[in-house]
Amino acid sequence: MQITTQQLIALLPLLITSATIVAVMLGIAWKRNHSLTFILSVSGLNLALLSVIPAAKVAPLAVTPLLQMDSFAAFYTALILVATLACVTLIHAYMGDKSGTPGYPGNREEMYLLILLATAGALVLVGAQHLAGLFIGLELLSVPVYGMVAYAFFNRRSLEAGIKYMVLSAAGSAFLLFGMALLYAESGSLSFASLGNALAPDGVQGSLIHVGIGLMLIGLAFKLSLVPFHLWTPDVYEGAPAPVSAFLATASKVAVFAVLLRLYQISPATSGGWLNDLLSLIAVASILLGNLLALLQSNLKRLLGYSSIAHFGYLLVALIASEGMAVEAIGVYLASYVLTSLGAFGVITLMSTPYSGRDADALYEYRGLFWRRPYLTAVLTTMMLSLAGIPLTAGFIGKFYVIAAGVESGLWWLLAALVIGSAIGVYYYLRVTVTLYLVEPKLQRRDAPLRWNLGSGGIMLLLIALLAFGLGVYPQPLLELVQQSGLLVG
Repeated sequence: MQITTQQLIALLPLLITSATIVAVMLGIAWKRNHSLTFILSVSGLNLALLSVIPAAKVAPLAVTPLLQMDSFAAFYTALILVATLACVTLIHAYMGDKSGTPGYPGNREEMYLLILLATAGALVLVGAQHLAGLFIGLELLSVPVYGMVAYAFFNRRSLEAGIKYMVLSAAGSAFLLFGMALLYAESGSLSFASLGNALAPDGVQGSLIHVGIGLMLIGLAFKLSLVPFHLWTPDVYEGAPAPVSAFLATASKVAVFAVLLRLYQISPATSGGWLNDLLSLIAVASILLGNLLALLQSNLKRLLGYSSIAHFGYLLVALIASEGMAVEAIGVYLASYVLTSLGAFGVITLMSTPYSGRDADALYEYRGLFWRRPYLTAVLTTMMLSLAGIPLTAGFIGKFYVIAAGVESGLWWLLAALVIGSAIGVYYYLRVTVTLYLVEPKLQRRDAPLRWNLGSGGIMLLLIALLAFGLGVYPQPLLELVQQSGLLVG
């Protein structure tokens, strides 16, 4: 088939990201330079982000049978690129530079190459309208992350986390692939729309359909760390370098949830009936178990890992609601969740630089931080309040929309679980916040650099904190953006 100019424009974000990967690869081969690799990566990602505007103007447009560029894909493409830009900035701060205090002791440049490759996979995933596109995107997203998680090769926990993630992610991919095979065997099609038509209530409805959909759900639940497929999450979040944990919690999960939402909305056989009951059970288990296990944590990364399980349980409430404002609620919630997760992991990143041994993720290391780094404490406080869904923060707007979508569809049991889970969440988020203002311990402590706010990572963190507060006070720009990114079904 011939690719038209409009289709090339629609593919611009993915093409520019791919060109950036090639440029970074050639740059590393020519001369190892941490700053140059960082500048190349950031420049490419900014160009890709700007190219979303012309790409959205030609939408909706099918680019080959595998990919669809529409307003939905454009919104999630932009969200993933923003999250990746923030993670790349954090990586630069985390790795340190060779002047002054020593930073990361190994090669630094390959980390940028890996995160760009994973981003390309995420962009394929949000535009996928075909099971082959879904699988290609998912694997391109997952495989580079194995290396990113284990990048701190001298840290036993990092290597352990890399191996755990690789084995469990591969198992999830196997379930997904087998489920796809069963669906194809029964329907004879791999495209979401054709699959939906073939498997409609008045179409083919064999037992293979239910098994195939169930296996696919297991594969995607692994990637989203939903209960009972969540066991890898706290260990991987703790062992991975802090910016990699940020990428896993934001860009990676957003891409998988976006494709799940598209599949759920476009293919009628993947929604309603027994699947809704199963998803409701997973949602309640994720909300309650995620929050209860987070209560027991004294490690900030593990706490954020368990809380992310609960957050995606909240999102399942809107997914099950399916109609009305559900798609809009998911967009608002994911945008606010990405913002606050980046801020929380950003503080951990700055506290962990220059790189030395494990990350500064033990809660006692943050005791009395207010008396040493008041502005950094303000950032982390804002993030914790936003994750808890306290009013005047972006997290409150996201949670309000999810509850509204649940009320609209009458999902009262799920809403009860959401309210109980949120109440538990408030306790452990406030526990972290209170720790920041306690009297300083007479212990050896770790700290962010004295002028942390003058570096690119620090500036980015302050912007995130302002956005999290600003969108909580005046959410209209985000709401308008999400309303324009509706999913066209049909």
